[in-house]
Amino acid sequence: MKLGQSDISVGKIAYGCWRFSQNDSAKADRIIRTALDAGMNLIDTADIYGFNRFPDRADKGFGQAEARLGDILTAAPSLRKQIVIATKGGIDAVQPYNSSFRYVMAAIDASLERLQTDYVDLYQIHRPDVTTPMQETARALNEIVKSGKARAIGVSNFTVAQTRALQAHLDHPLATLQPEFSAVHQDPMTDGILDYASETGATILAWSPLGGGRIPQKDGPVQAVLDGIATRYGTTRAVAALAFTRAHAAHVIPIIGTQNPTRITELGYAAQINLTGREFYDVVEAYRGKLMP
Repeated sequence: MKLGQSDISVGKIAYGCWRFSQNDSAKADRIIRTALDAGMNLIDTADIYGFNRFPDRADKGFGQAEARLGDILTAAPSLRKQIVIATKGGIDAVQPYNSSFRYVMAAIDASLERLQTDYVDLYQIHRPDVTTPMQETARALNEIVKSGKARAIGVSNFTVAQTRALQAHLDHPLATLQPEFSAVHQDPMTDGILDYASETGATILAWSPLGGGRIPQKDGPVQAVLDGIATRYGTTRAVAALAFTRAHAAHVIPIIGTQNPTRITELGYAAQINLTGREFYDVVEAYRGKLMP
């Protein structure tokens, strides 16, 4: 499938690097190769990934996930052509949100240096900065595309209104929207994000599609329905949960973040499962506690 209206081809599941920096080089390399083997060519990271807030050093760990990925790509240059790199900026260790022109331009350059590449395939504003005019943030994104530092642009954790306000000042359509979306967090189905993606052709990159561990590790009405689906397809509850996110009419790509290569392979099977409408709505109704109107 294509990433939004761009010409970038991506798999149906993506791999996220939120906890990636905790691995040594050998395991990190194995994780990336396993993800690629499972069809996950979109690797999602961010400059803030790896960050830990310690009293004596505010930026401790900032950029570590990008740097680890960059080391892997430098050691094995052939991997760069196989990977769609998506990174994010706009969260700093102090402010905490900063989408000013000056900050974003410095952030993309720092990300490229850590990733040891001349460009990323997708650059997203990580969270909205309501102290910076949308025109100024758009100016930075326009320049990033114009200069060839990113092939496509997107936003993460923006409301529909914020996304529209930013898009009004952009020279290119936003290729991606990145909300939290899972069987146990279905807000994007009612807050307009998924509908906006359908309207514009943007791709949804769903973060925390397993509910931050709540889906595989806890029980409840939603999990019970997912268990039934998993039994029918001969798979696991987690795979059924990823298939649920994919079943929405908007183009949804769930981002997984496990550090277990065996688990990556298992979750990759979700790309092959297409739920029926009845199965999808069973999950929705279990979440809402009532029938769809």
